Amino acid sequence: MTQLAALLIVALGLAHSVLGERYILVRLFRREDLPKIFGSSEFTIQTLRFAWHITTVAWFGFAALLVQIGQGQLTLSSAAQIVGFTSIASGFLPLIITRGKHLSWLVLFVIGGISLFWGAA
Repeated sequence: MTQLAALLIVALGLAHSVLGERYILVRLFRREDLPKIFGSSEFTIQTLRFAWHITTVAWFGFAALLVQIGQGQLTLSSAAQIVGFTSIASGFLPLIITRGKHLSWLVLFVIGGISLFWGAA
């Protein structure tokens, strides 16, 4: 059952990202009244885009936890590693999408590094 739940979370994440990008974000970004941060609405658009998709990355991390639970292999160490990899993957979104302007990538990388270090101990 946990494998099915993991599969459903992955499917939900994919649908959330693909459909949200196509039917919500693109239409939202056409608006003329988006807040202008740092002189334009571009940073607002970039931040909304990575914030939308980071949910999918987190759900993929939840799916990985469920897979390990279902296999009876979830340990504190493996959970920390999943959190670490999920945090690092999440950090790439603001790093790439905002070209590093949104500093959450730095915090996510630190969280990922700490989690991976703890998980390897």
